[in-house]
Amino acid sequence: MTARDGAGRKGAGARGRRTGERGTGLRSVAGQVFALEALIALLVIAAVVFVTFYQARSDTERDASVRSLAVAEAFAKAPGIDAALASPDPTAVLQKRAEETRRATGVDFIAVLNRDGVRYTDSQPDLIGRRVTGDLNRAVVDGESYTELFRGAPNDAVRAVVPVVNDDGRVVGVVTSGVEVENISGAVRDRLPLLIGVAGGALVLAVGGAALVSRRLRRQTHGLGPTEMTRMKEHHEAVLHAVREGVLIVGPDRRLLLANDEARRLLGLTPDMERRHVSELGLDARTVELLESGRSATDEVHRAGDRLLAVSVRPTLPAGRESGCVMTMRDTTELAALTGRAAVARGRLQLLYEAGVRIGTTLEVVRTAEELAEVAVPRFADFATVELLEPVLRGEEPPPSAPATTEMRRTALSGLRPDQPLQPVGDTIRFDVPSTPMATALSAGHAMAQAELASAEGWREQDPEGAARALAYGMHSLLTVPLLARGVVLGMANFWRADTPEPFGDEDLSFAEELAARAAVAIDNARRFTREHAMAVTLQRSLLPRVLPDQSAVDVSYRYLPAKAGVGGDWFDVIPLPGARVALVVGDVVGHGLHAAATMGRLRTAVHNFSTLDVPPDELLGHLDELTARIDDRESEGPDGEARRREEGITGATCLYAIYDPASGACTVASAGHPGPALVAPDGRVEFPELAPGLPLGLGLGDVPFEATELLLPEGSKLVLFTDGLLEDRGRDLDAGLGLLRSALARPDRSPEQTCADVLATLLSPTPRDDIALLVARTRLLDRERIAEWEVARDPSAVSPVRNAAAAKLSEWGLDGLAFTAELVLSELITNAVRYGADPVRVRLLHDRTLICEVSDGSSTSPHLRHAAATDEGGRGLYLVAQYADRWGTRYGRRGKTIWAELRVGGGDAEPAVEAVPDLDALEDLAW
Repeated sequence: MTARDGAGRKGAGARGRRTGERGTGLRSVAGQVFALEALIALLVIAAVVFVTFYQARSDTERDASVRSLAVAEAFAKAPGIDAALASPDPTAVLQKRAEETRRATGVDFIAVLNRDGVRYTDSQPDLIGRRVTGDLNRAVVDGESYTELFRGAPNDAVRAVVPVVNDDGRVVGVVTSGVEVENISGAVRDRLPLLIGVAGGALVLAVGGAALVSRRLRRQTHGLGPTEMTRMKEHHEAVLHAVREGVLIVGPDRRLLLANDEARRLLGLTPDMERRHVSELGLDARTVELLESGRSATDEVHRAGDRLLAVSVRPTLPAGRESGCVMTMRDTTELAALTGRAAVARGRLQLLYEAGVRIGTTLEVVRTAEELAEVAVPRFADFATVELLEPVLRGEEPPPSAPATTEMRRTALSGLRPDQPLQPVGDTIRFDVPSTPMATALSAGHAMAQAELASAEGWREQDPEGAARALAYGMHSLLTVPLLARGVVLGMANFWRADTPEPFGDEDLSFAEELAARAAVAIDNARRFTREHAMAVTLQRSLLPRVLPDQSAVDVSYRYLPAKAGVGGDWFDVIPLPGARVALVVGDVVGHGLHAAATMGRLRTAVHNFSTLDVPPDELLGHLDELTARIDDRESEGPDGEARRREEGITGATCLYAIYDPASGACTVASAGHPGPALVAPDGRVEFPELAPGLPLGLGLGDVPFEATELLLPEGSKLVLFTDGLLEDRGRDLDAGLGLLRSALARPDRSPEQTCADVLATLLSPTPRDDIALLVARTRLLDRERIAEWEVARDPSAVSPVRNAAAAKLSEWGLDGLAFTAELVLSELITNAVRYGADPVRVRLLHDRTLICEVSDGSSTSPHLRHAAATDEGGRGLYLVAQYADRWGTRYGRRGKTIWAELRVGGGDAEPAVEAVPDLDALEDLAW
């Protein structure tokens, strides 16, 4: 029995003695429940009997139908039936057989009919020769067998009708068989006594169960009716929740049965304490002794924690019987005064704890100052301001001298109302008058309280107009405390009271100093971080590309965002390559801070240097990996080499290098442990091509090379390169990040700049843990009309036709001014390939920002620039190429090489001053 049951039982017993008829009858809840359960049981049993009876009848009719059809079909298809129907006297032949079959199968009749329905046989001989009633066309005309419920003479029956078909397929007669409805009903009635007996037993059991339940309910409710129980519940809820006096009910075994809300508040009880012994409730020893003794008490004063309670106790039953008790309690007037001071102390401790949690959540100086002001208002002050020295705001070391602290910048302001009279954030605050509370606190190095601002002459002298506004607003008390870290002043915190009538007192000073000390440490940490972060950002941005180079292969946009926690080692690059191609690079160095930024700069410089070799991406990553390993090995030399390698080595860097050729649309990509790119088709379809991932740089691949993947990109495709900081963040793994990136990219007809903005809007978190590099390149294809290619036979006589064809193509492009220079360069390059190269020899001209002349052959031998002597017949060819071309070089492929030269387009026709040049045909005879 719960405490509520006990309370209800006492009240119900008293009312039961006053109204004796309440214990029985349908007025009580128990009687109504019994009647309802009995009625439900009766209805359910009646429904079951009804359904069972009609189900049995239906089953019997169905069985009779099946049996009749089977008998009729068997008889109709028996051998000789069609012959008997064709005999002169079918009755003589079939009557006996029909009766034998009827008795054997248990049907009530079997009748053989001719096509007109006249009986040849029947179980009642006097019906032979008479026509049957009913329509037999389904059997006679359609040849269909069927069953039906027949009603008519001689008896209602379930009848089967089956046609008799001769060998020619013609219906020659009909066989009917069936069971009379009266026999079917008799079979069902035979089951009825058993069914009624079972229903009666079930009803007896149901009523008996309902009686037991009603009896149990009657004991628990004491025969109360619904209205009385509702009224008791309302009184019970009022005692539990609405009464402002604590009520405690204890049973005879001295266990807690009930405690209302006020009692729980006063005694600190929880709902799970019911049914516990009073000695286990954490009550005062005197209170426990009073409850265990069973004696009565009136307004005794007992302690409950830091409260004093006026307690009264009464037994729940008359004297002479084992009884529990009811204890009522209320807070006294003296308790309010005592608990008020205790609450203030607890509030200050709680505020200090919250300050430790809430101040310094970020490593930002301004935000930390704002957190200090927000913590203090409104629980300690009505308004709070924080002023910091200018060097502290910039992340620099604060000045050690006291005179330098007389001018500060207001950094944070918090108050109960926005219409405050104090100087706003950003203003310069001066403490020129030494007698101001601020200047006094700074010189003393500890907090100062000004109980009456109106009497602070120095404060009013410092800013008369501002002081007048503050006093008119209602500011009446000030507590100022310097923010000290490592013995150096960082700034000041000022706490003001206007709405709170009590002024600041001496008991507030220690609290303010503790609060300021915690905040000063957080501000100093933020200042140090600001300095280091600014240095790292400056270094990193100086190492990243400031502007992207001019090139025609791709339209490029990019984003770089340093992490909030510190600068990392992410980088990107766009590097123009010979042949109008372009290299796209992203990389990531593990870690944050100055070292990661410096390491990134070393790797980016190395990539630039290796790109001048014009090697495929996989070979470039191989060179970069070898260089990284050598750097790490040098870092590990010396006695503390391993520790220095862990701190200063660059192991853990990743890189993705891609080369795009606008002449063919081919893009070759290789990865050193870096996430692969996203490829956005012109129609918005997004793919993440499969790449051989490779290992991060510096791990030592040994004999396992990097692998390159070649992609064919349609014009207008976007190649999106990124670092993993874009995808991974708190609460989001790599797969979820890829899904968000796919949705952000899957929108066609956007520029690379719009794509960058959309990607960051979708994936960027407010405080990214890692820095982010994003590079979006939209591909272009060089116009096929600006590309010219020729195959060259390895015959010196083939040089002149190719040269002449090139001159014609230049004229078509409107580059007649470059014709002589281009013919000169091509003659030298083609002659060298024919003489010293290997098949196949190919020539290609590309008209881009420059005119690019390329001669390829199958040999890997590279020519070298040298200066011929005056008596040499040859050796001037490559020298002439170097003089006339803006740039030239050699690019190696999987087979053979390509020598290229770039000529400036539209840069003037002035030719370099070189030795006298003979005609171009003669140049073909000169050796390099």
